[in-house]
Amino acid sequence: MTLKDVKVGQTVTVSRLHGEGPVKRRIMDMGITKGTQIYVRKVAPLGDPMELNVRGYELSVRKADAEMIEVQ
Repeated sequence: MTLKDVKVGQTVTVSRLHGEGPVKRRIMDMGITKGTQIYVRKVAPLGDPMELNVRGYELSVRKADAEMIEVQ
């Protein structure tokens, strides 16, 4: 399951990051690494972007980026 599939109000744990090079690095720079807990606060009406709570701060990510984050 990827982060894109998570419903509003759920908390999940990152199990793996997909993607290559600069894209993966950007996701990691946002604080999303293996073992990090992510709470899905909101999703925009058309589904893009998602508002997350990661490591105590709010973060918005696009669906394309959320698909690269495997969660459990």
